[in-house]
Amino acid sequence: MRIATAVIGLLALAALAGCKSPTYGGGGGGGGGGGGGGGGGGPAGEIVVGNILFKSSHNGTQNPAIDTVAVGSTVTWTWTATGSVPHSVQSLGTPSFASSAIETGDGKTYSVTLTTPGTYQYDCAVHGAAMSGRIVVR
Repeated sequence: MRIATAVIGLLALAALAGCKSPTYGGGGGGGGGGGGGGGGGGPAGEIVVGNILFKSSHNGTQNPAIDTVAVGSTVTWTWTATGSVPHSVQSLGTPSFASSAIETGDGKTYSVTLTTPGTYQYDCAVHGAAMSGRIVVR
């Protein structure tokens, strides 16, 4: 009986650990949203462009990197550990944003401010669906 109770307790804890609410970037009022799950805990809307990956600095999601930000937030992609492999941020579908140029080398950045609610899809013009992401703007 004790084993069954322990197993049920562990399952309940695991279910709670998997629950998370959307995190909004940008502006600051009370309470804020914590560090996100499973990743570096950086701000929402900060995305690493790596070697054949986009990775959210906020929650660690990658290919697709997925972030939720508030309307009016600026999203920034930073080229990190890409070596001599070229990458870009290419907006797909509607709504859309201006796509970046194809860039090579670490330390490059590209930023857009998203003022219209919606789900923005993007990929790398060089690598296509192998490098992808999504920004939800609310």
